[in-house]
Amino acid sequence: MKFKIRLENTQDAEEFVNAASQCGSDIDLHSGVVYIDGKSLLGVLAMGIKRELDVHVSEHDDSVFLNAVKKFVVA
Repeated sequence: MKFKIRLENTQDAEEFVNAASQCGSDIDLHSGVVYIDGKSLLGVLAMGIKRELDVHVSEHDDSVFLNAVKKFVVA
């Protein structure tokens, strides 16, 4: 599953990482040529706040994770 997110502040980043950490799937964030582990708060913060990031989830049906982060999803 792939989708785009936008995290507006460090609280959003922390909430995203907490949701990702509870997910059994591998979650990667991608921006440009950089890929990071979506379960790493330091990595997510290093990617930058207030920018669109591509999310890649290894499991195609991880609706629990998607529901937890749907407020960050952008069209």
